[in-house]
Amino acid sequence: MLRTMVAAVALPIASAPGEQRMLLSNVSWKEYVLLRDLLDGPGLRMTYRRGTLELMRPSPEHEMWKTNIARLVELFAHVRGVELYGYGSTTFKREAKDRGAEPDECYLVGKKLGDVPQIVLEVIHTAPLLDKLDVYAGLGVPEVWIFRNGAFSVQILDADAGQYRTAERSVHIPEIDLDVVARYAVREDTPQALREYEATVRG
Repeated sequence: MLRTMVAAVALPIASAPGEQRMLLSNVSWKEYVLLRDLLDGPGLRMTYRRGTLELMRPSPEHEMWKTNIARLVELFAHVRGVELYGYGSTTFKREAKDRGAEPDECYLVGKKLGDVPQIVLEVIHTAPLLDKLDVYAGLGVPEVWIFRNGAFSVQILDADAGQYRTAERSVHIPEIDLDVVARYAVREDTPQALREYEATVRG
């Protein structure tokens, strides 16, 4: 089984230093689940859609941004009393929809995790090889925050259409200003950025 899959590996695409993406084609659901179990770890993200599997090894910049965003969002929730539950890069998959993915971060507000989170964070440092919004729509994730080029795009799922529409702010945490979060997320002086952001939130 694995020999067949190895033969299907495309050449790695390195769009930025330290970040690599590649595709495996003709991957069955069982093979995807097996690979996910075999290669499970923090240094690899997998996205599966209808027989195609994308492997992504995130860059240091990618990991810094997603960690900064998580800390800022969680700080906001703490200061403002938002009942936020975080589940990191938990793998979500649904065989009936032939899809699986691991977000950079994911959250629920006021309740613990069921089948899927309410909010998924995707940090885009290099262009994905699979349409992750289509994957998340198939999984039924209500809200996706995309952080790309230093700014957020909030995507809300239209369940009837099975597609996302762009919104001005989060439905589940409407009081958070993601433009402000974005300004602090790209800073490398994280401790100072957190202190300044906390003062802004409290002010």
